[in-house]
Amino acid sequence: MNPREIVLLGSTGSIGTQAIDIVRRNPDRFRVVALGAGGGNVELLAAQALELGVEAVGVAKATAAQDLQLAFYAEAQRRGWSSGDFKLPKILAGPQAMTELAQWPADLVLNGVVGSLGLAPTLAALKAGRLLALANKESLVAGGPLVRAAAAPGQIIPVDSEHSALAQCLRGGSRAEVRRLILTASGGAFRGRRREELAEVTVEEALKHPTWDMGPVVTINSATLVNKGLEVIEAHELFGISYDDIEVMVHPQSVLHSLVEFTDGSTLAQASPPDMRLPIALGLGWPDRVPYAAAPVDWTLAHNWELRPLDTEAFPAVELAKAAGRAGRCRPAIYNAANEECVAAFTAGRLPFLAIVDTVAEILSGAPDFDEPGTVDDVLAAEHWARTRAHELIKEKGA
Repeated sequence: MNPREIVLLGSTGSIGTQAIDIVRRNPDRFRVVALGAGGGNVELLAAQALELGVEAVGVAKATAAQDLQLAFYAEAQRRGWSSGDFKLPKILAGPQAMTELAQWPADLVLNGVVGSLGLAPTLAALKAGRLLALANKESLVAGGPLVRAAAAPGQIIPVDSEHSALAQCLRGGSRAEVRRLILTASGGAFRGRRREELAEVTVEEALKHPTWDMGPVVTINSATLVNKGLEVIEAHELFGISYDDIEVMVHPQSVLHSLVEFTDGSTLAQASPPDMRLPIALGLGWPDRVPYAAAPVDWTLAHNWELRPLDTEAFPAVELAKAAGRAGRCRPAIYNAANEECVAAFTAGRLPFLAIVDTVAEILSGAPDFDEPGTVDDVLAAEHWARTRAHELIKEKGA
């Protein structure tokens, strides 16, 4: 059997580098044919491209094209190659590079792009008929109706650990047999605290995640539970389950990644140590598993795993996300974009911690009545409005 050919978008980020590690250890199963990245780390991108022998490389930052070409020659020299010993891949540069790569001849596209830049490549991959291993939250949060319209049944494979867990558990029964989905949350840096105990927390405290090593925005989103709100919207879009039937429970150990309750009263859970290589490998190999992708739970040891209800008074972000999702009309895109601006203001010392979600709620309550998005531009217009309004409110609060 020929290796599955993969286009990897976001190759220099956390998802991308772990995906390459999986490919490196499974050369008989996977072959990367194209790589895409933002352009901020052309040295790593060039090293990846030469190691994997890809056909094409793309950078979203047009001005990075020349830097990337120079990085190729520097990397080749580092490897001791002369200029005639290697062939440069095709270089694509600019805002459309990722979208072009998403349509490159391949079996599967792994979209690990961060932010709204990931929506257009998602749609391009789906319309080109590629299997899509999706790690880009904004595709489903901001562009859910567009993605639903473009995707064929079974074409999207979730890569987030929670949604990968749900996809695995859902193999245990038919859609008609599902009663509800339960997403687990670590609880972030401030789990167990009451709302009044969060008024004076600092950026440094918010960045101390107890389980995962993530970037600053995702770590702060975990502390506010906005990240779980985004995942609830994703779960609704991916699996077609009503918001009323999606619950969140706090699970500090981060071993049970999500659960599915069925109509007969049984619940299936997916358990594994916190390691993103497992859902990434499953995304690349779906529907097959990749042996030894990650270490299993050590069943020779005793384990104590907690599950507790989410305190929605202290952490209202999940209920706010559900309300935005039910309302539709670009409200999820507004929720996400407004939060990004508020998180940036918090990290810059211009907004207190509790004001992040409070400001997002204020923005949503005053949002104009946008239509359901019909194009990517519709989504971007709603996000632009949300960011502008966030800047106004942050300035008014004068922190």
